[in-house]
Amino acid sequence: MHTPVALLLELGIILAVLSLLGTVARRFALSPVPLYLLAGLALGDGGIAPVPAARDFVDTGAAIGVVLLLLVLGLDFTVREFTVSLRRHRSSAAVDLVLNAAPGAVAGWLLGLDAGGILALAGATYVSSSGIVARLLGDLRRLGNRETPAVLSVLVVEDFVMAAYLPLLAVVASGGTWWQALLAVAAAMTAVAVAITASWRWGHHVSRILSHSDAEQVLLRVLGLTLIVAALAEIIHVSAAVGAFLIGLALTGTAADRARAVLSPLRDLFAAVFFLALGLTVDPGDLLPMLPAAAALAVVTAGSKVAAGWYAARREGAGRRGRLRAGTALIARGEFSVVIIGLAAPAQGRLAALVTAYVMLLAVCGPVVTRLAPTRRAAPARPHRGTGQVTARR
Repeated sequence: MHTPVALLLELGIILAVLSLLGTVARRFALSPVPLYLLAGLALGDGGIAPVPAARDFVDTGAAIGVVLLLLVLGLDFTVREFTVSLRRHRSSAAVDLVLNAAPGAVAGWLLGLDAGGILALAGATYVSSSGIVARLLGDLRRLGNRETPAVLSVLVVEDFVMAAYLPLLAVVASGGTWWQALLAVAAAMTAVAVAITASWRWGHHVSRILSHSDAEQVLLRVLGLTLIVAALAEIIHVSAAVGAFLIGLALTGTAADRARAVLSPLRDLFAAVFFLALGLTVDPGDLLPMLPAAAALAVVTAGSKVAAGWYAARREGAGRRGRLRAGTALIARGEFSVVIIGLAAPAQGRLAALVTAYVMLLAVCGPVVTRLAPTRRAAPARPHRGTGQVTARR
């Protein structure tokens, strides 16, 4: 078998660089996500050291990374507690939608974009990055915080909204008719409802099937099923992240604990690749002309995300510090905005550069702002699922 020397060399260099950046970030008690994104800028097209041989592997690894991030995140919660949280945060989801989609729509109108461009920019400013936020909550040890269920509820509602939004955008951007758009949205929402019902009613059977005393078997079974469900979700225009999150919710008890233990190292590896890949998609030279407009939009929507997170965390009973932590955690934009660019940019010349600059600004600055949000030592830490305990208010 031929050994791809260039691929092995570039991957080795990439992993060494990521390791060094991660060490630097940990040294200063920061999340490594912004550094990984900046490394992607340096290694991508137009950067100082492109890695063409490793590009296909990185793109594939990025897709696996976001799936693993949401799968492991779902393992920390049960379907019952999460559906209760979703019902509580219906108004939070509405506030989030209005506050964050409106600035994008207004900006699109001011820039003279057509209906497809306005819809695309509204979506890009609305949806936070599930992958980045999930990593931040783990890096900053906030999974047990009082405000975290509110953050996750907002994120998952956004992902469900994307299940209807992306088919709608695809039809509008391609010049389709209104009935084609309605049909695409109805099909996607039906698939989401079926998936949630199946996870609720038969999740305990899934746990029993995937349980095993051997760690290798747990890894192969859980990851295999998750990738299958993620692929099926993408086929019906539902986010792969949503499918992975539902699998995580379906696993309970010792099955969830075992899966978390064997999947966490793999998640960390592919999550780093995911953040690197976001940076690789950007040519730094394309960002400069649209940087002023992107920066203005980033400032406005960072503030609107903080307001939405504040409102959601208040409904969860969090204190003032918890509300601010929730708001800043939602600032980062990422993978969905990249998908939106792919759907709408071919017909919108300026949109791709604007959204790319906007995403990079918030993907880098968002984690830094989140890290600087006021915090104090947790008291006590959130136990694993199934203990029935509640964390103290912070």
